[in-house]
Amino acid sequence: MSGVNQEIKFGTDGWRGVIGDNFTFKNVRRVAKAVADYYNLKGKERGSASTRIAVGYDTRFLSEKFARTVSEVLAHEGVSVILSNRPTPTPTLSFTVEKNNLSAGIMITASHNPSEYNGIKIKTASGGAAGIEITSEIEKLVERPKKERWAGEGAKIQEADFVKDYLRFLRGYIDFERLRNKKFRVLVDAMHGSGDSFIAEILKGSSIHVEFIRSDINPSFGGLRPEPVLENLAPTIAKLRKGRFDLGLVLDGDADRIAAFAGNGEFIYPQKILGLLILHLHQDRKMTGGVVKTIVGTNMIDAIAKKLGLPLYETPVGFKYISELMVKKEILVGGEEAGGMGFKGYIPERDGSLAGLLLLEMMAYRKKHMLSILREMEKEFGRYYYWRDDLKLKQSKVNVQNFKKIKRILGKDVVLAKDYDGVKLIRKDTSWLMLRASGTEPIVRVYAESKSQATSRRLVEFGSRLVKHGL
Repeated sequence: MSGVNQEIKFGTDGWRGVIGDNFTFKNVRRVAKAVADYYNLKGKERGSASTRIAVGYDTRFLSEKFARTVSEVLAHEGVSVILSNRPTPTPTLSFTVEKNNLSAGIMITASHNPSEYNGIKIKTASGGAAGIEITSEIEKLVERPKKERWAGEGAKIQEADFVKDYLRFLRGYIDFERLRNKKFRVLVDAMHGSGDSFIAEILKGSSIHVEFIRSDINPSFGGLRPEPVLENLAPTIAKLRKGRFDLGLVLDGDADRIAAFAGNGEFIYPQKILGLLILHLHQDRKMTGGVVKTIVGTNMIDAIAKKLGLPLYETPVGFKYISELMVKKEILVGGEEAGGMGFKGYIPERDGSLAGLLLLEMMAYRKKHMLSILREMEKEFGRYYYWRDDLKLKQSKVNVQNFKKIKRILGKDVVLAKDYDGVKLIRKDTSWLMLRASGTEPIVRVYAESKSQATSRRLVEFGSRLVKHGL
C-alpha cells in the first residue's frame, strides 16, 4: 500500500485529518479523483449516461474552498456537479442526493471533531453513509500524484440551494398541525455549526418560541469541539437556568447528531432520546418497523423493543451499518450512542434537527412536559446509567482484543463477550464494560452501563486503568 493511502483512511464516518497536516488540498484532490473514478466506473457498468454528484460543506475553516476544490476535480473527470451555495447540515446533502436521484454525495465536514480537523463523508444514492465496500475501493483508487491537470475555475459546476426542499420535507414529516398552537419555549444550541436556524424555519407559523445560542459561524467553535456532550455545554446550561424553557436541543457541528435537556435543565442522554422516540413513533404515531442500536447501545432499548414487540438489530459502531439495514429492512428507528438517529419514511441517514422536532411533537401528543415523559419511560423500562471515557493514546497502539482474557470485573463474573467491534464484556447482572479504538482519532473509548451511576463510573475507571497500563 502506498504512503498516500496510509494518510487517507476512511473510519466509521468518513475520512478525517488535521488541516494543513494530512488534510490538504493535494490530498483532497486525490480523494475527489478517486471518488470520480469509482462512480464513473460503476456508472459504465450499469450503462448509466452520466455520473451526478452533489457536494456540500459545513462551517469549518476552509470547508467552502475544499468543497469547491472537490467540485472542480469531479467536473474535470466528467462528473455533473451540484455544489451547495451555502453551508448546510450533512442530512441536507443526503436528502438532496436521494431526492434528485444522484449517483452520490460528498460532504466536507469533520462532524464533532476539534476545529483543527476537517474531513470528507461520502453518501450513496440512497442518501445513506457509504459502507466499507465502497470506501475500501476508493482508498485503493487513491494513488500517488501524477502530472495531472486540474480543471480549476474553468470547470462547469452548478450551484444550488439544497436547503429549501429539505426544510419543506421536514415540515411535512412532522405533525405541524398538532404543534401549531403549542406555546412551547425551546432553546437550540447550534454549537457554531451548520445547524443554523433551521428548526425555527420549520416551525415558522406556529406559536412555539425558539431561541438560539452559538448559532453564529465560528470556525474555532469557541475553543470547544462541537460535540453535544456535557463537558461542552456549560453555555447551554447557563442559558437554560436563566430562561424558562420547555426543552433544550443541542446539535453537533454538521447537525446530524443531537442531545437534549428537559425544561428543568436535566440532561437527556442521546440513548434516552432514542428510547423516547421509539415510544413516540410506535405508540403515538402508530408506526411500525424494527429498531436498530449499536453494540454500545443501552440495554433499555432491548427492553423497549421487547415490550413493544418490535424486531431488534445490533450493529457495529458507525451509522453506516444502521444505514445499510434501513435500506434492506423495514426500520422504524435506528440510532447510535453518540446521538445520531434515523427514522422510517425518510432517508437512511441520521438527522439531529428532525430528532429534536420529534421530541417536541411527543410533548404535544402526550400533553406533558418532557421531564414527566422521561420519568414515565424510566419507571416502566428501568433507569440505566451509561458512562464513557475517551483516552488519548500515548503508548503504542493498544490491542483491545486482550481484554477478552478478563473473566471477572469488580467482583462479578463475565458471562458473555462480544468482539465484533472492540470488546464488550457483559456481567451476570447485565451490566457491561467495553473497550473500542476510535475509527477517526487516536483514542480508545471506554464504555460502561449499569443500573447504578456509581457502578458505571467504577466500571469505566476499571477499563481506563487497563488501557493506561497497556492491557
